[in-house]
Amino acid sequence: MADDDLDDDMDDDEDLDDEEGGSGGGGGKKKILMLAIPLVLIIGGAAGAYFTGLLDPLIGAEESAEGEGGEGGEGGGEAAGPVAFTDLPEILVNLNTTGRKSSFLKIRVSLEVPNALEVDKVVAVQDRVVDAFQVYLRELRVEDLKGSAGMYRLREELLARVNAAVAPVKVNDVLFKEMLVQ
Repeated sequence: MADDDLDDDMDDDEDLDDEEGGSGGGGGKKKILMLAIPLVLIIGGAAGAYFTGLLDPLIGAEESAEGEGGEGGEGGGEAAGPVAFTDLPEILVNLNTTGRKSSFLKIRVSLEVPNALEVDKVVAVQDRVVDAFQVYLRELRVEDLKGSAGMYRLREELLARVNAAVAPVKVNDVLFKEMLVQ
């Protein structure tokens, strides 16, 4: 009988050991998870704030971005001043069509130049710019002007043509004020 009691006591001890071992191992895993989850969330939040630009004022990224733009730009070391704009006259051209129905393009653009001193130089050769635009625009089809990709290609092409016409002055951008395809 004493042996039976000892066997029962030993079985109870083994059951207790199994329960403690199971909960002890789980407790260690819980502690790791309780530390790892907040750590991952904090790192993820910090990375998200960094990539969205929320941390730029804190880490001074605005100053370094301005410094990089000033060094590698095409301005040749000129001081960054206010830009100036000049409007071109309205241009109305026939578009290139294959059928009998004719299509028209009516466009008004504004040119962005680096400073007000350059505006006079651009206005002096304005007729040359309008001629370059008309020659190009007459060869366009309605399909060429569809969508944002068409507008982007048109802007890039007009910018290249205006810079060729007004060289050595550099035009920064061509801005569309009105564009009507009929």
